[in-house]
Amino acid sequence: MVLSVAALIAGFVMLTWGADRFVIGAAAVARNLGVSPLIIGLTIVGFGTSAPEMLVSAVASWRENPGLAIGNAIGSNITNIALILGTTSLIAPLSVHSSALRREFPVLLLIMFVALALMFDGELGRMDGALLGVGFGAMLIWLVRLGMRDRRDPMQSEFDAEIPSHMPMLHALLWLVLGLAVLVAGSRLLVWGAVNVAQAFGISDLVIGLTIVALGTSLPELAVSVMSALKKEHDIAMGNVIGSNMFNLLGVLAMPGLIAPGLFAPEVLTRDFPVMIGLTLMVAAMGYGLRGPGRINRLEGAVLLCAYIAYQTLLYFASFS
Repeated sequence: MVLSVAALIAGFVMLTWGADRFVIGAAAVARNLGVSPLIIGLTIVGFGTSAPEMLVSAVASWRENPGLAIGNAIGSNITNIALILGTTSLIAPLSVHSSALRREFPVLLLIMFVALALMFDGELGRMDGALLGVGFGAMLIWLVRLGMRDRRDPMQSEFDAEIPSHMPMLHALLWLVLGLAVLVAGSRLLVWGAVNVAQAFGISDLVIGLTIVALGTSLPELAVSVMSALKKEHDIAMGNVIGSNMFNLLGVLAMPGLIAPGLFAPEVLTRDFPVMIGLTLMVAAMGYGLRGPGRINRLEGAVLLCAYIAYQTLLYFASFS
């Protein structure tokens, strides 16, 4: 058990550090190639912060633990909204000015309901995984076109200030490769430790994915959102969560469908998906802003944080009752 817990902690640390290095390297490479900061922010940064979830889900599915992979995808979305946005808004209330984010909110809702429709039969098959994978590719293309069209978006200047602009190409490539290698190693350690802990306590793979693993793989998003809020880069803080959730529902959720297709626990549809939908609709109502900039104030942040605590309490009693 001590070794398993140590593997969990080491996996979390490696995933957080590896994701940071991977994003820095990939963003610097893209910038050296002349890609605009907005496109880099919408695609590479979003992909990089979701890389831990994607690799963990792939490894878990390969080890025939698809419940952990599905729980990681849905649990990370719940954590991103309730814990990360809730905590970030308590530190610094968020205002949303970006037109790109206003376009992403409806797309996130559409992706969420498409994923629900694919899983509504209680099975995540290879065709479902393939459709989610195709959707992932289509979303990347859409984000690139969005970044090319909205060159005056407020996020352009925020990303421009954050993305490395003078890193030599060789240096950037080294960070990219090293970050990816650490991510792969960290995901293997995390899955091994999480599965052992779940078996020792008699907890299902789904619940361990919804809780410990989801929290650990969401640490890069938490770091990005909090630091962005402190720097008054509110659109990045919000966009980081929205983009990550879209990546999770398409790229991460596709992994168990493609690698380990089959039935999943009914609680996913009766408990976890409804919570994710409710929280997403809540944040969309707060952040969209019908008559001006959207805003999540401290009171709303506290409500989101309380919702996260309530959901974790529900999972605890569901597991040990």
